[in-house]
Amino acid sequence: MNNSPRRTLTLALLSLLQFLIAIDVTVVNVALPAIGARFDAGPAALSWVVTGYTLVGGGLLLLGGRLTDLLGRRRMFLLGAALFALASLAAGLAPNLETLVVARFAQGAGEALASPAAMSLIALLFPGPEERARALGVWGAISAGGLVVGVLLSGVIVQLLDWRWIFGVNVPLAAVVIAITPRLVRADGPRAAGRRLDLPGAALLTGGPLTLVYGVLRGSAAAMLAGVALLAAFILVEARTKSPLVPLSFFAHRTRTVANAATVPLSAGLSTSFFLLTLYMQDIVELTPLQAGLAYLPFCAALLAAMFLTPRLIGAVGTKYTALLGLILTAAGLGWLARLPDHGGFWVDVLPGMTGVAAGMGIGLLALQNAALSDVTEDDAGTASGVQRSVDQLGGSLGLAVLVGAAVGGGSAQGADFRAAFGWAAIAVLVAAAGVAAVREQNLRRPH
Repeated sequence: MNNSPRRTLTLALLSLLQFLIAIDVTVVNVALPAIGARFDAGPAALSWVVTGYTLVGGGLLLLGGRLTDLLGRRRMFLLGAALFALASLAAGLAPNLETLVVARFAQGAGEALASPAAMSLIALLFPGPEERARALGVWGAISAGGLVVGVLLSGVIVQLLDWRWIFGVNVPLAAVVIAITPRLVRADGPRAAGRRLDLPGAALLTGGPLTLVYGVLRGSAAAMLAGVALLAAFILVEARTKSPLVPLSFFAHRTRTVANAATVPLSAGLSTSFFLLTLYMQDIVELTPLQAGLAYLPFCAALLAAMFLTPRLIGAVGTKYTALLGLILTAAGLGWLARLPDHGGFWVDVLPGMTGVAAGMGIGLLALQNAALSDVTEDDAGTASGVQRSVDQLGGSLGLAVLVGAAVGGGSAQGADFRAAFGWAAIAVLVAAAGVAAVREQNLRRPH
């Protein structure tokens, strides 16, 4: 599949499903009041409609990456797309909140199968560092656009139609992806038989974050300790099992380890910014839901511009200094937001910090993502992709729970709560920047 037009079409196809997956991260936010009114549910119960999707997806991404390596990239991409479509249909038809939450879990599981497969296909279709960076930039930019489209789409659909259609629109588009994929992506070759899956590890990696987030949101020390214990048990299982989700030796590759570690606070900063700025703009600036969605257009523009610029930066100065630039810009944007006044406005108080975070995220996440896929082969491309997507998603979910839990744990957030959350997020990103800066340049220059 070296034909350039064919590769371009394949990239577009893979990006379309990721676009739908990204939409479903944010599309429920504006619709939550309508969902709560329909099912007579309070904020605590409704929070699982948001976090359940990303936590299950993040927890199972390593299993999805492992399945990709064992069973084939095209097979797992198609299976994930089909599961995502069916779960979207179930969410749109859900008769009660419990069914909706379970359907959201299933959507996350579909993402966990499809995303590592798509990412590893891109890594192998575009093996050169600069062309891979460009391809991942397109994939990431379309995904980031999906986050913003989700906010806009939710407001329009809830106002003009019904909240159930925010899930229904996924079904026909996912069906198009499933129908076209066999025409563009070559069939998987034979796979080695007799290789086992680490199902206990997958259960622990999913259950640990879910329990930890439950404890944070409920203020339960016992649940938080249980979540930490489950994650510790995951490490022990991975060290002892013969067929781990990810061999601990995988992290002996310093470039991958640093890139994945730095991704965690960066993703946490992005998720926290998206959530808290939506609250701030509606509750304090008093924008309508649709106006708040439109206010994210500069964010999206800055993110897209940064992602398209990043491949050139990587080619000019290398991965290390590109990642550092992204981390520093993000920290600066978060620092600006850490001064949000109790009664602020959009243009002076929100927009500068928002665009700084967007530009930094676009540069930093793509550079770290590129580094996290360095030196991948046919045997471990799925694992590397699964690890990167998992730390990205779990870092965002756990960071959101911790920072937002601290900001709004006592009820409606005040200006001081927003300032504290953004301040801690900025500090975490600066710590990540210090870690990247400490790595010797030859270990984090560019993927080979």
